[in-house]
Amino acid sequence: MFEALSPITVADLGVRECGPDSAPTICFLHGGGISGWMWRPQVEALQETYHCLVPDLPEHGLSTAIQPFTITDAARRVAELIHERGHGGRAHVIGLSEGAQITVQLLGSAPMVVDHAIISSALVHPLPGVGLPGPRALTLIFRLFAAPFLRSDAYVHLNMRYGNALPEQYFSEVREDTRRMTANSFTHMLLENQRFRIPAGLDQVQVPALIIAGQHELAIVRQSARDLAAALPAGQAYLVAFSKRGAEEHYWNLQRPELFNAVTRAWLTDQPLPPELIPLRS
Repeated sequence: MFEALSPITVADLGVRECGPDSAPTICFLHGGGISGWMWRPQVEALQETYHCLVPDLPEHGLSTAIQPFTITDAARRVAELIHERGHGGRAHVIGLSEGAQITVQLLGSAPMVVDHAIISSALVHPLPGVGLPGPRALTLIFRLFAAPFLRSDAYVHLNMRYGNALPEQYFSEVREDTRRMTANSFTHMLLENQRFRIPAGLDQVQVPALIIAGQHELAIVRQSARDLAAALPAGQAYLVAFSKRGAEEHYWNLQRPELFNAVTRAWLTDQPLPPELIPLRS
């Protein structure tokens, strides 16, 4: 089971590793504010046929001591992890949300370590009509509206149901990640997420990249998927649609793990994608 995997340390990241010694490697990159446990349904389904690397990114989970979190630094550390532990020095890379942004940055800075990529809900434009506060204002927001409730189980339950739309079965993991959050990690995570843009040089990258957004996520997420597909010569953009709640489609690897796993198997082996995915038109 995923929980029983003993973590190793590579590039100062806490990493869980499993799978056959001779199998192709998948490196899973989690979203902001949670940690590598979110890939449990994928690891448990794929670990018989793939070598799996699941790092906790800087300022998250087992890697909370690595500060500050930046997308550029995280991508550098992931490249080092793949170079050192990926079979043949390469890996398929699967990222969701902030992990997807890191996957995009990795394609821009170290495409030679990536075999195939799956990029789910990567934001590459600022949210429209929302001016991002500066670091001091974000720290104040955290201290007033988040810090007093981090140890409240009721707060975690409410956030899982009405905020992130994470399945209840992961309550203990979400509670642990919530309690780890600090004003600094909160601020760094939001600033990096909103400031990220498509890196230069993606038009030279030939890595097959599957780019996915939820049909009911914010329009700017779907536009980001279109723009990434246009920037990547081997990029293809699709929608996943099963809920009117964009938050559920955002974490579709947990809400619809069988579909996510089927898409993963198909994309990584150059097979037709499941018909549930809808091509995203430009």
